[in-house]
Amino acid sequence: MEKSLIIRHDELQLTATLHYPKVTTQEDNSKYPAIIVCHGFIGSRIGVDRLFVKAARALAATGAYVIRFDYGGCGESSGDYGALGFEEMIHQTRTVIDYMHDIENVDWDKITLLGHSLGAAVAIMTGVRDRRVNRLVLWSPVGYPFNDIVNIVGRHSYDEAVKSGQTDYMGYRLQPAFFESLMQHQPFQAAVKFTGDVLLVHGTSDEDIPVDYSFLYQKVFWSRSQGICDKQIIFQANHTYSSQAYQSEAIEYTKAWLVQLDAKEQLWFDWSI
Repeated sequence: MEKSLIIRHDELQLTATLHYPKVTTQEDNSKYPAIIVCHGFIGSRIGVDRLFVKAARALAATGAYVIRFDYGGCGESSGDYGALGFEEMIHQTRTVIDYMHDIENVDWDKITLLGHSLGAAVAIMTGVRDRRVNRLVLWSPVGYPFNDIVNIVGRHSYDEAVKSGQTDYMGYRLQPAFFESLMQHQPFQAAVKFTGDVLLVHGTSDEDIPVDYSFLYQKVFWSRSQGICDKQIIFQANHTYSSQAYQSEAIEYTKAWLVQLDAKEQLWFDWSI
């Protein structure tokens, strides 16, 4: 089952789709994992080639609540994306965590942020701040928000924003405050502070964010005293996994990784009691 809804965040209305866990039997006290999908730069909860729709349905079929939402000014949400910035995306993500945390059947010990591209960087920074996040799934993660986004939009667009107060990039009016907010966050440096488990997924033919980033991220996550970090590299996949084969591999590996984590935790729980 899926439900469209509006989540209020300050003056914004964030449009979201909630996928309910598909289960064969259900007891009143059953608890299910929650997965929150964080889309990338000027993206939406649909995803390129419906990537997030497919991922959410596949993950819900394993027995998890999955919510995908539009950041302010993207998709169907209200607001001006180019005036809000990175910090605001962290705050919006935490509001969505609040919403999921209030669902009675959500297992509070199994809250995952699944972020793509810039959304993966937002997921890292959110997970560092919000201890309710236990797991991160990072698809094609941005490593240096300012440099990476300026490379995508072009230096001339950034210079135009600084000089004239805004630049038009694919219909989005990006203001200097947006770029300034990107400068204030360094996910590579912050990643070591996240204590939960991490999965990295990246394509070798990513034209926007180098696959090397995921190798570097894994080294950072491995340096922690707790929490595992696994990595899956998809041969020839591009930044948005734009083929059925690449999408299926990213989704299936993510699904298998999360299910395996749940099984290990249950085994440890059974053994400990």
